[in-house]
Amino acid sequence: MAVTRFAPSPTGYLHIGGARTALFDLLWARKTGGSFILRIEDTDRSRNSLTAAKQVMDDLRWLGIQWDQGPEVGGPAEPYYQSQRLDIYNRYIEQLLAADKAYYCFDTADELDQMRKKAAEKKQNFVYPRPSKFPDSADVEKAKAAGRDVMVRFCMPDEEVIVDDVVRGQVKFGGKDISDFIILKSDGFPTYHFACVIDDELMGITHVIRGQEHLMNTPGHIALQKALGFKTPVYAHMSITVSEGGGKMSKRDRAKVLKDAIKKTEGLDKEKLASIGGISAEELDKFITGDSMPDNPAVDAMAEFLNVELPEVNIVDFFKSGYLPQALVNFIALLGYSPSLANSPKTRPRLAGEAGPPVAQEILTLQELIDTFDPSRFNKTNSLFDRKKLQAFNMEHMKLLGEDELLSRYKDFLKVVKSPAAGADDALLKRILKASEGARTLADIDHKSRFLFTEDGKIEYNSKDVEKVLLKNNGEGLAMLAELKTLLSLLPVLNEETIEKMLRGLAEEKKVGLGKVAQPLRVAICGTTVSLPIFESIDMLGLDATIRRIERAINQFSGK
Repeated sequence: MAVTRFAPSPTGYLHIGGARTALFDLLWARKTGGSFILRIEDTDRSRNSLTAAKQVMDDLRWLGIQWDQGPEVGGPAEPYYQSQRLDIYNRYIEQLLAADKAYYCFDTADELDQMRKKAAEKKQNFVYPRPSKFPDSADVEKAKAAGRDVMVRFCMPDEEVIVDDVVRGQVKFGGKDISDFIILKSDGFPTYHFACVIDDELMGITHVIRGQEHLMNTPGHIALQKALGFKTPVYAHMSITVSEGGGKMSKRDRAKVLKDAIKKTEGLDKEKLASIGGISAEELDKFITGDSMPDNPAVDAMAEFLNVELPEVNIVDFFKSGYLPQALVNFIALLGYSPSLANSPKTRPRLAGEAGPPVAQEILTLQELIDTFDPSRFNKTNSLFDRKKLQAFNMEHMKLLGEDELLSRYKDFLKVVKSPAAGADDALLKRILKASEGARTLADIDHKSRFLFTEDGKIEYNSKDVEKVLLKNNGEGLAMLAELKTLLSLLPVLNEETIEKMLRGLAEEKKVGLGKVAQPLRVAICGTTVSLPIFESIDMLGLDATIRRIERAINQFSGK
């Protein structure tokens, strides 16, 4: 049985890479009948955020990634916040100090920088110079009296450290090439490297799944485990996921887009922008220069004010963009991982021209991912975060959901994005969802149906659509609207069938395609050519509102 853990640092919201790690932690534990633990690594006091910690847990639950032990659940290894486990860490610090496997140090940041510069000038890898005699308690008191910070470093052994990794195979590191690293900071809190080793042992972690970037940390962790007499868990360092631009997906992608937009906006009132973001003008300047990073709510608020669309990186971004959790889980499970065809419950026949056996289907539920999980199927190569593929997955999962669950997901989405449709009754929302079959995301559905919840006089017209559909060829679209107004008024009953019969009849009479009739009507009632199907749109909007909007469009654009 595998006991796995997901241990986020609550310095920001859950991003796609963290969610992928948590998912594989869950899959491995569930497949083997083990346990999945959530641990909050909140030892960086300067960057921790209670809001972020809560959002991480909310996002995990939204994805369906539920932990067996951890915050809000409890368990035998409580507490699960590292900031509440300092007495535990201190005992092991004392143990290492007493065994001369760790020592005090008092270097300032400037002194360390000078050491690194000297090593660089000699074209050498910087390795911290271990003192021949370790400082004692008297030296510690003397350093404190002089105003120096007191830290503790671990003695890295000289011998080779071998990492047996599920994904990478056997990776060897020379102990002499790795510096003695800090395990206790000057504020009395342990470093990530120390706390995670202690907690992995005490929480019984048997398998550690994390990103490839952590591989360089692993020899130090193994050395600590040996020094303390701990067991070494099985390690699996997954390949990284890159964006379409080729770089690693990062929350900084969102910040970069916003910063570029701020720099390009002429005459921007920075004080007003800072106020909208809930930060000071000084903090905004530091953000623009790259010296600081505001919290996600501040970034989102400023982007909305500037009408800037930020790339989705955090899980909450994907929620607000209208993706289903089932689709996102399915998609990220296939990043750097290939399910086994032999164990797949679903296959499709080969397409025409394809040779070989049936192909494993990629649309899988969480339970199917658990059932087919095989750690030997991790890939070494980087994976591409293909947003078009994610949209395709989302379309398929929307089709798989039952009517009531899809409605529930849609209502949750509308509430979070503060859509005017959030107050609509279930019957209307169900009609909208039914008319939107084949939509890519919930956001697309909301966008296409917003006209139903907008006052007649507040419909905003897309200038390009007006020019192309209404004004082109001496205003033939406006002339079509005038005829449509009359024909709609004469309909004895207004419903989808009578509307369709009338529109198709007019197109046949004019010897034109249906689009020549329907598109002017779309622009008049929606302001754009992108909407729900036209028959359903008119039926849901109602005759009176449709006529008013036709009249408004004719009056506004005639003579142009």
